Amino acid sequence: MKWKEAVLALKPYQPGKSIEEVKRLYSLDKITKLASNENPFGSSGKVKQYLAEFNESLALYPDGYATLLRTAVARHAGVKETELIFGNGSDEIIQMISRSLLAPGLNTVMAAPTFPQYRHNAVLEGAEIREIPLIGGAHDLEKMLLSIDGNTAVLWLCSPNNPTGIYINETDLRNVLDAVPSDVLVVLDEAYFEYAVADDLPDPSNWINEYQNIIVLRTFSKIYGLASLRVGYGMANEDIIKKLEPAREPFNVNTLGQRAAMIAVEDQEFVETCKRVNREGLGQYYAFCAEQNLFYYPSQGNFILIDFNRDADEVFQFLLERGFITRSGKNLGFPTSLRITIGSHEQNEEIIQVMKEYVKAANEKDAADTVL
Repeated sequence: MKWKEAVLALKPYQPGKSIEEVKRLYSLDKITKLASNENPFGSSGKVKQYLAEFNESLALYPDGYATLLRTAVARHAGVKETELIFGNGSDEIIQMISRSLLAPGLNTVMAAPTFPQYRHNAVLEGAEIREIPLIGGAHDLEKMLLSIDGNTAVLWLCSPNNPTGIYINETDLRNVLDAVPSDVLVVLDEAYFEYAVADDLPDPSNWINEYQNIIVLRTFSKIYGLASLRVGYGMANEDIIKKLEPAREPFNVNTLGQRAAMIAVEDQEFVETCKRVNREGLGQYYAFCAEQNLFYYPSQGNFILIDFNRDADEVFQFLLERGFITRSGKNLGFPTSLRITIGSHEQNEEIIQVMKEYVKAANEKDAADTVL
């Protein structure tokens, strides 16, 4: 078979360990998963009620235009219905963009480390990848702009950035948009937008017509708690949406996902509660890091990246054997750090206690090795 070399060179996405797998491996009754930045409180009660009463035919294809969801999101975001595109998660929209704009002979600019699907899809399309290292966990916007040339097709910006949680403020984002050539698409991936609380956080959904080359991505997988239903959306001017639509698979967002997302977006009280509790949870980790003298990045997302100054896989394994699934920084570009999803107050307290045990044991081992 004539496989593309790019396909053979790539590895499939590696999800975090499942609860069932860890239970089986370590004979544990209780597992707490804090690896994939899921909402520990699930989804809105209104969504749960709808799903419990769902009685539509599963034999019928979903609405390919996502009409009801489109109306609800347009109203919530303050955009026109024709300025939206929906995907099987925002991952699919990243794929649509890559298929539509990237090709051999063209290049794409992104931060490193950042969300790996930008790179993954660029490799599949044979485009040159220009990765610009983060500075202090943040995008080096100046160097990213300098890396753009006449063959650049897409600039990827992740804000808040995964895995560091650092965001791009309004002034810096506007400076980028003012500087980027009009024929380069700027993709602003805001998967964690609803968790962010910074005073100078931009809301670029208001800018999609001021700037003709920006698309803003958001998702229902994070704060809305609908990760398993896979619903994401993009906001851009009508011309960008029209050009992207042919790359969208028909019936790509399932009926359950459309209906649940429509109800979820209208329950902003649930969103605000999750946002507040998440901020309180981050405070628990900040206090732990200060007490243990551990470096961390202040996060605007629902996760925190903590540097244990140890092999990340070692820390990961210590927690795993005690029933906590986290994300090792080894494959994220931070080999001595863990990315931990913010859980409930109780979950945070429990894992922090175990992390204290790890730090104490590690320090005692270092002291013993020094004596020897």
